[in-house]
Amino acid sequence: MLNNVIPVRSSHRADTRMPVYYLSHGGGPWPFMEGPFRAMFAQLERSLQDIPRQLPAEPRALLVITGHWEAAQFTVSTGPQPGMIYDYFGFPESMYQIHYPAPGSPELAAQVAALLEKSGWHVGTDPQRGFDHGTYSLLKPLYPEANIPVVQLSLRTPLDPAEHISVGRALAPLRDQGVLILGSGQSFHNMHIRGTQARHASETFDAWLRHSVLAEPDARAAALMEWEYAPNARIAHPHADHLIPLHVAAGAAEDDLASCVFGDYIADLATSAYRFDGRFRESAFDALRLHERHLHR
Repeated sequence: MLNNVIPVRSSHRADTRMPVYYLSHGGGPWPFMEGPFRAMFAQLERSLQDIPRQLPAEPRALLVITGHWEAAQFTVSTGPQPGMIYDYFGFPESMYQIHYPAPGSPELAAQVAALLEKSGWHVGTDPQRGFDHGTYSLLKPLYPEANIPVVQLSLRTPLDPAEHISVGRALAPLRDQGVLILGSGQSFHNMHIRGTQARHASETFDAWLRHSVLAEPDARAAALMEWEYAPNARIAHPHADHLIPLHVAAGAAEDDLASCVFGDYIADLATSAYRFDGRFRESAFDALRLHERHLHR
């Protein structure tokens, strides 16, 4: 089994530099609901609520690389007051009227576009793009008051790992400017299998993912480049949209190591999330120990 000790690290970088996260955002509009469906995400909610405490300061803005937005070129949302995209189905009618009223940030959007263009990427802009559930279902537990500006960045088809790591590296300077970069996806994302097969696939892929993400930066990048060869990779991710935000986060992390900030079962599927940071800040609970306990039950 995996080592259950979160690494303690030191850094020569200023304490004001923002960490980077790859987070599992859960199913549908769960933070806006009550009852058994929301209860299924209780541990995830706790871990997300703890993230603001882990930061060196309140972010000036949030950049969300969302697994729910793919485009032919990297595209950034530029609207000052984004609307909502209800990209899920089968939920109560009230869940198609919810609102996360955070402002956009045309200023940050312009910075993102400039950084990517400087690195040789053609960048699209979308002033009409609203928040998708990969953004608001993630941010509702983090910042329920919705008072921090949010910009979304799309993935680029065909979801090439190297391209997304490279884009993350281009975005790294934003960390020194008070921008919190969040890769939003799900570490296991296959809604077409259930039961023992799904549980086994999630456990084996999650063990590989954890080993790879917690490795030294060069080994981490090499593993993520070849993620399709991991155990049960294409069962865990038949389409890579919910994994590739991790590659952007890992690129933006540069040479920072990772720690696990969430590890638990969601709907009987092993799921995890990670922080990349040059320093260690204690989590609200030991996610690795929690996950190992579930794996041994």
